[in-house]
Amino acid sequence: MKKLMSLMLILLFPSLLLVGCGGGNTKATTEKSGTEKTDKLVIYCPHPLTFINPLVSEFEKQSGIKVEVVAAGSGELLKRVESEKANPLGDIFWGGSLGTMKPKANLFENYTSANEDKIQQAFKNTEGSLTRFTDIPSVIMVNTNLIGDIKMEGYEDLLNPKLKGKIAFSDPSKSSSSYEHLINMLYAMGKGDPEKGWDYVKALCANLDGKLLSGSSAVYKGVADGEYAVGCTFEEGGAKYVADGAPVKLVYMKEGVISKPDGVYVIKNAKNMINAKKFIDFITSKDAQTIIVQQLHRRSVRDDVEPPKGLIEKSKINIINDDEKVVVANQRQWLDKFKDIFTSVN
Repeated sequence: MKKLMSLMLILLFPSLLLVGCGGGNTKATTEKSGTEKTDKLVIYCPHPLTFINPLVSEFEKQSGIKVEVVAAGSGELLKRVESEKANPLGDIFWGGSLGTMKPKANLFENYTSANEDKIQQAFKNTEGSLTRFTDIPSVIMVNTNLIGDIKMEGYEDLLNPKLKGKIAFSDPSKSSSSYEHLINMLYAMGKGDPEKGWDYVKALCANLDGKLLSGSSAVYKGVADGEYAVGCTFEEGGAKYVADGAPVKLVYMKEGVISKPDGVYVIKNAKNMINAKKFIDFITSKDAQTIIVQQLHRRSVRDDVEPPKGLIEKSKINIINDDEKVVVANQRQWLDKFKDIFTSVN
């Protein structure tokens, strides 16, 4: 009778069979996901498509892997990675400055690129999960048709009343390039003490006249298209327009420029883990880094790739440094303070 009852239960509820026979393998299969070979890769990326496409096309050509790109601001994409921790839908987070990403390092997988021995000493992946792939100074982008006789040599010049409402600046909580500018101006205008730079930030926010853009691309596009006379952006954002002959120029702030690497990161427990690691190796390869320099106007992190033509040598820029530990520890506080200041003056 017991055997008959058991047979009836199995016929009525076949899933019960898995509990006794195969259920124990379910966890093992899940743990192995991502280490199995697939033919796709999902990349979360805040870069403009003009930067993404040449490199993705080359990667697809070399690897045979099909890439899906999800493009949005770095802040929005980071929130997405956090919300998907239990079930990652992306494999690679490509972009985002170290100042933005270091506090979120636990969201990413430890992986050392196969090209690490060719990476400049200053850009080594010492943390395990933070691979550097380009070196990016913060700059002020100027529309030469709109600036007129207004002097533009650095941050102080952004306070000119003639520029009120004509400055492109994005929300630093949504744009890593804007957050890097916030750090840069705190250290530059505070003469090395970021707490002394907030008076400048308050004055700048007042001159923004209530205009705060949603992402990095809105800044350099806004300046290039003539919507704004000047904008706080990253070097490559404006360098392409300069190379293409647009009426723009780049200004390296005389008060000091912080030049930080941009990174590429494997999302923890990525479903296409093998392909994600292949992409890290590709983007740090000499082939990809040469494309980055020659076609996309960014500075390489490798020691065997020449610097971009047409960009000022770093030795001629007034490079200053922040205190990384202070920046990481204060990220949330500084973003909240910026928001409070912007809201209070506009």
